[in-house]
Amino acid sequence: MENELPSDSELMARLGRGDLAALGILAQRHQNRVLSLSYRLLGDWHRAEDVCQETFLRLRQAAARYEPKAKFTTWLYRIVHNLSLDQQRKAANDPVSLEALQADTEETARDSSVERHELAEAVQRAVGELSERQRRVIILHRYEGLSHEEIGEVTGWSKSAVESLLVRAYENLREKLASYQDFSP
Repeated sequence: MENELPSDSELMARLGRGDLAALGILAQRHQNRVLSLSYRLLGDWHRAEDVCQETFLRLRQAAARYEPKAKFTTWLYRIVHNLSLDQQRKAANDPVSLEALQADTEETARDSSVERHELAEAVQRAVGELSERQRRVIILHRYEGLSHEEIGEVTGWSKSAVESLLVRAYENLREKLASYQDFSP
């Protein structure tokens, strides 16, 4: 088909040959997800925007060496994850914002009752109180929809470590949110 959109792998191949328009298409296609993920991981829009820009610079630099062994988005999320970790290390003394998950919960809160809004805020707080590794796997699993294997590829952790972290994280969330009867992570 003439109008069929090129795949991410095809765009990376084009970018590897110097076609900067391919980078523009990739950025247009994935910028919102990259920004959203980095914001959830960092809890700071300015640092998330820096990670987003750096992610697409890294894409350009790696394009000639890119080999589509995994899903493109998994590879992309690994870059975002690693850059977010770097940003977090740089700002280790800054407190982590509990607003990291606000984008998803604000829409729910607007359309729902006060009780739903309170639950959304409680979930934000509870996720923010998890250990760093548990918080990361919850964000990647629940909010980004990644499988256990994909989370392992993104983080570099084994599948069993991811599964263990998810079990502990969901258990911690259930305990923290036990007063909300209808909560089911």
